Amino acid sequence: MYVLLVYDIREKRVGKMLKLCRRYLNWIQNSVFEGEISEVKLKELLLKAEAFLDLKEDSVLIFKSRSQQWLEKQVLGQERSKLSDFL
Repeated sequence: MYVLLVYDIREKRVGKMLKLCRRYLNWIQNSVFEGEISEVKLKELLLKAEAFLDLKEDSVLIFKSRSQQWLEKQVLGQERSKLSDFL
């Protein structure tokens, strides 16, 4: 499945979340990641994130699609990390 993950968490936990998400998805911009991931790997990522997140203060949004072709992305300005740069 194709996933777009966005998080808004306290500054003291941002570094941990950034490192965790980079292991599973492609970094797009600040707190935004996207990419192909299995349901099992997504559950693993979320389980690891829950270990340090404060669910009373932090939020993680996940948008799922069956494939990238069903997700229309429009960029205004410079895209920080282009997926087309990856092999």
